[in-house]
Amino acid sequence: MLTPMQIIKNKRAEAVHRIIGKGYLSTRRVYVGMATCEIAAGSKDVMQVFRQAIADGVTDVYLSQKGCAGRCNLEPTVEVIEEGKIPVKYGRVSPQRARDIVERHLKKGEVITEWMI
Repeated sequence: MLTPMQIIKNKRAEAVHRIIGKGYLSTRRVYVGMATCEIAAGSKDVMQVFRQAIADGVTDVYLSQKGCAGRCNLEPTVEVIEEGKIPVKYGRVSPQRARDIVERHLKKGEVITEWMI
C-alpha cells in the first residue's frame, strides 16, 4: 500500500511528464491560425503537417492554434516564436509551405523571408 507521500510524488511525476510531453517547456512555439476563415483557407491541413513533423521527431516545439489575426487576405498564417529571437509570422501557408517551414526554419534555423508578413 502506498503512503500519502508516495501518492503525491507519483501524481507530481505524472503531471511533470504531461507538461513535458505536451511541449509546454519548449523553447520554440508554432501557432497555426485556426479561426473559421483560416480553416476555410486550409489551415487544418497546415496544422496536420506540423503535427506529423512532431510525431516524426521534430523536438522542442510547442504546437498550438491561434485565433483571428484580421489578415484574411494572407491566410492561412503560421507564427514561429523562438526563445531569444524575434517572432516570425508567415502568410499564405499551404501544406507544402508548412513542410518547407519545418525543414528550413525548424530544422535548419533559416527564416524564409519571402513568406513573412
